[in-house]
Amino acid sequence: MMNNEALIAVLQRTDPFALLDRNVLAPLCRGITLGTFKKGDYVFRQGAPSCDCLFIIAHGLVEILVEDDCREESVVGLRRKHDFFGETVVLSGQRYPGSARAKGALTCLRLHRNDLESLIYSQPEFSGFFNTLLAERMRLIYERNLSDRACTIPGSSTALLFRKQVSRVMSAPVLTCREDDPVSDAAKKMVKRQVGCLVVVDPAGRFRGTLTERHLVGGLIAEQTCPVGRCTAGRLMDPRLKAIAPEAYLGEALAAMIRNRSRQLVVMERDLPVGVVAFSDLVRSQSADSLMLIHDIADQNDMDGLADLSAGIDRVLDALVAERAGVQETMEIMSRLNDRITRKVIELSEVQMKGDGWGPPPVDYCWINMGSAARYEQTLRTDQDNAIIYADPEDGDRQASFDYFQRLAERVVDGLDRCGFERCPGGVMASKPKWCRALSEWRRGVAGWMVSMEPEDIRTLTILLDYRSVWGNNSLADTLWDDIVDAFSGSMSAGHMLSRDDQKLVAPIGILGKIATERSGPKKGRINLKTAALVHMVNAVRLLALRRGISTPSTLERLDRLVDSHDLSAEDAAFYRAGFETLMMFRIRENLKRVRDGRPPDNTLDPGTLNKSETLLLKDALSAVAQLQKRMSKGFHVPWMNYFGH
Repeated sequence: MMNNEALIAVLQRTDPFALLDRNVLAPLCRGITLGTFKKGDYVFRQGAPSCDCLFIIAHGLVEILVEDDCREESVVGLRRKHDFFGETVVLSGQRYPGSARAKGALTCLRLHRNDLESLIYSQPEFSGFFNTLLAERMRLIYERNLSDRACTIPGSSTALLFRKQVSRVMSAPVLTCREDDPVSDAAKKMVKRQVGCLVVVDPAGRFRGTLTERHLVGGLIAEQTCPVGRCTAGRLMDPRLKAIAPEAYLGEALAAMIRNRSRQLVVMERDLPVGVVAFSDLVRSQSADSLMLIHDIADQNDMDGLADLSAGIDRVLDALVAERAGVQETMEIMSRLNDRITRKVIELSEVQMKGDGWGPPPVDYCWINMGSAARYEQTLRTDQDNAIIYADPEDGDRQASFDYFQRLAERVVDGLDRCGFERCPGGVMASKPKWCRALSEWRRGVAGWMVSMEPEDIRTLTILLDYRSVWGNNSLADTLWDDIVDAFSGSMSAGHMLSRDDQKLVAPIGILGKIATERSGPKKGRINLKTAALVHMVNAVRLLALRRGISTPSTLERLDRLVDSHDLSAEDAAFYRAGFETLMMFRIRENLKRVRDGRPPDNTLDPGTLNKSETLLLKDALSAVAQLQKRMSKGFHVPWMNYFGH
């Protein structure tokens, strides 16, 4: 028998419990039980159900064994005094992948899973030791949840997007030609086989490029690159490889086509082309009116037609959720689809400007999206967050250039509003002078905002730190980003002020893993997944990425880059990714429910409606939020600066 002082003494010498204060460890002892074993006794056996506890060695030595197919056991590890074991299944609830056997007299502390979870949820530093296991648990529950309680869409028109593989619909064997083949021969082959694409290969069958009907029309008729009689496939082909694997799902192929703005993908296996999958193949494999929307956006010639078409975009999201698409694929497909609408609105607006006598843009410019649209996290169409960066005009042309871009922005903002992207209530739109500036004015603004402690300037900077060019001269956006990185690295206050602003609201999970919900008002008993959870993850990852000069605005891509730069371990990043995707999954699901009921999406969730596994999933995700907030506070907090600004 061990008293509480003896139990605390063991915990204080065991990582990660050594991180915890005595006042945290003392109550923990009430739930700890002891296990004693003789030499040769098994604490648990391979394949046995989880004991739902973590074992901490007070005295003795434990062998970890794995049994092979011939039922022969091999020792794969040893656990000594003040080590713990059994961690691989205590959180997941799976069966033990190996056995634990006492090598001599053994005394273990048994910490129940519920008590361990309470520590993980309330102590972010402690939880870091279990990130790999938490990420795996979220993955298992998430996948099981998709199977057991998928959001089914009555009458959904798109089927099999994430159940049918590319190999089932691709054109094979691949039709090829050589670089030195006359284009006339290539065209005859296309006509004979009724295909729109040939893969250009070298004598060994390796990929060299693609030749499509568009290349033929563009090179021989529109631009007349070379005479038909002397033109070869190599002159007109596109050498860029836009590839997909045969085992990939159709939804992944769709995402790749939208990303690459391509109608065909080359199916590659072992570095050799084995087939071609075209957009038309995806359409034929579905009763796919929703997929045709993607194709039809480019064909719209006026704003009325584009607005009518955009009204059906939400059907694509319905289809993706019904098909149990992953969160990242869903966000990418919907965000890039919304990008297409935005680009078409800008294109039509430029045409309108010419028709009204304004002429073409007086200088180069780029249209940038901000917020969730920039981060590839937009699913349902949300409020607009956009801006214009235009090249500095000659001194005498400044007012005329500003007037042009203000007028253009008003047309674009109005067109986007007609297409379902409502105007931003806070005025973060290119139609407002604050968000429509020449490059030099943007640069001066950034220099000032980066050292300011005014709340409005901090908000402006927070918004601007997530942007992505979707139209125009991308170099303008790149130049501004370089200025932002330089200014941030030279500012002591920027990181502190941005992190302090986020710390004003803590992650909504308290001691013992209790989920904090709204206490009053129309949302009483609900949690806002965006403002109470996701925004903290976005803010923390943004600051960590900005410190490294990482330019991509996507939260998930930023996590990957932070692993590459060794700012995050792969295990921590996997945990944060799992938490982020889990919260996004709940957000998408709950918002779609409201839309189907004829109510506006509000990003809220009532935890009381979740089943046991979903509740566990949400708590794990919120613990990732709390841990990221703690990491951000440690990395950017400058204590003496708290005396300046409020």
